[in-house]
Amino acid sequence: MNLISHYISGAEHRPSSTRTAPVYDPALGTESGRVALADETDIKAAIDSAKLAYPAWRDSSLAKRQQIIFKFRELLNERKPELAAIITAEHGKVLSDALGEITRGQEVVEFACGMPHLLKGEYSENASTNVDVYSTKQPLGVVGIISPFNFPAMVPMWFFPIAIAAGNTVILKPSEKDPSAALWMAKLWTEAGLPAGVFNVLQGDKESVDGLINSDDVAAISFVGSTPIAKYIYENCAKKGKRVQALGGAKNHMLVLPDADLDLVADSAINAGFGSAGERCMAISVVVAVEPVADEMIEKIVSRISQIKVGDGRRACDMGPLVTKEHRDKVAGYIEIAEADGAKVVVDGRSVVPDGDKNGFWLGPTLLDQVPTSSKAYQDEIFGPVLSVIRVSSFEEGLELINGGIYGNGTAVFTNDGGAARRFQNEVEAGMIGVNVPIPVPVAYFSFGGWKNSLFGDSRAHGEEGFRFFTRTKVITSRWLDPSHGGVNLGFPQN
Repeated sequence: MNLISHYISGAEHRPSSTRTAPVYDPALGTESGRVALADETDIKAAIDSAKLAYPAWRDSSLAKRQQIIFKFRELLNERKPELAAIITAEHGKVLSDALGEITRGQEVVEFACGMPHLLKGEYSENASTNVDVYSTKQPLGVVGIISPFNFPAMVPMWFFPIAIAAGNTVILKPSEKDPSAALWMAKLWTEAGLPAGVFNVLQGDKESVDGLINSDDVAAISFVGSTPIAKYIYENCAKKGKRVQALGGAKNHMLVLPDADLDLVADSAINAGFGSAGERCMAISVVVAVEPVADEMIEKIVSRISQIKVGDGRRACDMGPLVTKEHRDKVAGYIEIAEADGAKVVVDGRSVVPDGDKNGFWLGPTLLDQVPTSSKAYQDEIFGPVLSVIRVSSFEEGLELINGGIYGNGTAVFTNDGGAARRFQNEVEAGMIGVNVPIPVPVAYFSFGGWKNSLFGDSRAHGEEGFRFFTRTKVITSRWLDPSHGGVNLGFPQN
């Protein structure tokens, strides 16, 4: 059986621990490998590697860092299909979706290529007589990234290009459900010329997470995942005085006003609700329909669901399986809960006939109508292909419903009324808002993050906030009484 191990000091690392966990091919329902689960020795090896590499990388020129990041970007762009195939084999999402994930992650790599500008400080001459004041931005040191199973390439790329560009060294702890993408990216960094130890992969479970949190040699933690774990990481990092950005869960709503284009609404609800089998923190899981549009909207959504082909992501399918059998059963359980609580199951994904092996972890697109807000099927983040419809009588009632939730990750409004859209974006309590856009994931030069129980910590991901998170500012006040120079050199200055 294939053992998926760590990547430390520029090479695959033989694990000290004998603990492993299964990795599945979700479309086949079979175990495809075992991933190493790090012990204290493995954790120390990764931290020591990153710590050893840090001084030289911190002191490397911006030009050298930029060249390596450019090279990584070029290699990634050439070999996207390789990485997409790895993601599909372990996560289950269709190949086109895996390629889209990589492309969105690559946007952050490209953004990080502009780091010389983003790492500039400020300068004030003669702040006092013959006194100049200026600032510099310096890296933090060793940083840890803990990423989820649903985006094994994109989410790590939200963080590590910026961390590396800023002069930090990185330890990536990927999800144990789909760990191979992280190893592939680590090898690509080495091929791009990144020095050994600057980027390391530490496989594992809670022991690895706690090892990174509790180490005095790890200066910061970046995390994306469920809200309970985000809160745990945030609280424990805070106790250690460690810098942290922890992005949690979501329950994203889409408000549909009576004047909306219902064909656009139906297309958007399908795309945002069932893409990647609903395993997205930015998935739309609740459509809030302002009457009298609900019946017509549901009819249009149902007609589109009937055209969705569920099956093996390596075939010509629209939606793949869920990542594990346990997760598939958990999501299916919410359909039972909703039905017991009085919701109407309009389309039942439990009876789907997939284009794939019968042992795969299948659950088809599911549409629920009139879901009570008291139901756990409404309140919980389901993280699967289950789309709920709630009917309200007014814009105000819909807005109040959305703002009453514990999450504030993303939301959307569909309308042709500019005034209503402007009011919505001003009054809704969420960090990312779409106007006739169902999945408002910001581009790389803006920052990603929600409100309320969707974000804990010091900053949002990528964009300028990402560079602020991965650097510390020094302010220098200086006075020089005598001029000096370095002698004559007519050569063109280089690195």
